[in-house]
Amino acid sequence: MVLFVLAVSAHPDVTKLPGSNVLQGLVDGAQGWALTLALLGVFVGAAVWALATHSNNPHYAGKGKSAALVSAASALVIGAGPGLVNFFSSLGSHVR
Repeated sequence: MVLFVLAVSAHPDVTKLPGSNVLQGLVDGAQGWALTLALLGVFVGAAVWALATHSNNPHYAGKGKSAALVSAASALVIGAGPGLVNFFSSLGSHVR
C-alpha cells in the first residue's frame, strides 16, 4: 500500500477576489472609527477623573482613571492589530 502525502500551500493575496478593495476600505474605516472612539474614551475618562478628583470623589476618580487607561490601551491594540496579525501569520507559516 502506497501513501501519498499532499503538500498544501497558501499565498494570501487580497487582490485575488472581487470586492477586495471594498473590504479593505471597510477595514480601514472600522479602524478609523475605533481609534476615534478610543480617543473620545480617553477624553471623557480624563475629564471624569479630573472633575471627580477636584470634588473629592475617589470612587468616580478611580472609574475615570480606569476609563482613560483602558481607552488608551485599546488604541494601542487597535493600532497594533495589523502588525500583530501579520506577525502571527508569518510565525504560523513557519510551522511544519
